[in-house]
Amino acid sequence: MTADDPERRHFSEAVGAGMYETDRAAQHLGIRLEEIRPGYARTAMTVAETMLNSQGSCHGGLIFTLADSAFGYACNAENKATVALACSISFTSAARPGERLTAVAEERLRNARTGTYDITVTGGDGRTVALFRGNSYQIKGETVPGLGAGPQAEET
Repeated sequence: MTADDPERRHFSEAVGAGMYETDRAAQHLGIRLEEIRPGYARTAMTVAETMLNSQGSCHGGLIFTLADSAFGYACNAENKATVALACSISFTSAARPGERLTAVAEERLRNARTGTYDITVTGGDGRTVALFRGNSYQIKGETVPGLGAGPQAEET
């Protein structure tokens, strides 16, 4: 089975739904999980007036939160409890009020316990707003307790 296997994708969607159900921060900020599969997630939010900094653009911490949310969903998509080990972000363009931002997280490397993910945040016109890199660490347990391990990829 590959990461695009329908069984694994369906399982990841169940994990994402379970995570979102208890993700109060994402819900409060209007962050939506749009797509999830093993090693991949796409989240989005619209910049509200309450998210603006003194310069009139979206506060960097909220852009970080959007990217971090995509990172969290991507590295937990297989229901193996995983947390952030380190993260960094570079802001490349301001995000304006009312603009819809999208964060796409893609796994670059994953081994027994750690992983590396690149997240690109884009604005409504497709320009890059921020580049985020996250390193993950797998801990004991399931992301969504009781959901199980789900279908796993065949080793090659």
